[in-house]
Amino acid sequence: MRKGPREIEDLVRGVVEPMGYELVGVEYLRGRPGGDLLRVYIDAEKGITLDDCAAVSNQLSGVLDVEDLIPGNYTLEVSSPGLDRPLFEPDHYRRFLGREVKIRLDSSVPGRRRYKGTLLGIEGGKIEVEADGEVHTLNLDEIREARLVPEY
Repeated sequence: MRKGPREIEDLVRGVVEPMGYELVGVEYLRGRPGGDLLRVYIDAEKGITLDDCAAVSNQLSGVLDVEDLIPGNYTLEVSSPGLDRPLFEPDHYRRFLGREVKIRLDSSVPGRRRYKGTLLGIEGGKIEVEADGEVHTLNLDEIREARLVPEY
């Protein structure tokens, strides 16, 4: 997943976790029309409400303004991970072993870049996904985006 820079992620974690939320991940998308986008995913055992997102957004906005880590204009989005939860960290992949995932590899990777299948394992910076009747080994460093497929 397109993770935010470590410095920004650490700052966000320092705001979100003391408020009682789990920081699922941070995406930082540069060069978008109208400015950069900082997207923050939070979760909690009881789930996430709009009020939770607003509270984190208000607290985080103040800290980001003071620390001034993002130059120029940017948009801050705070949301729950949703049913198609993004996977950022190796622990996220471990947590959801056996679940169906959609994976998109970085554009610099030659060959096939999209997979939809069952997450079988993770070890040594690589994951195994069964897709289209075959087991594929993918490098975590080459994954641009990974999300759970919602179960209905």
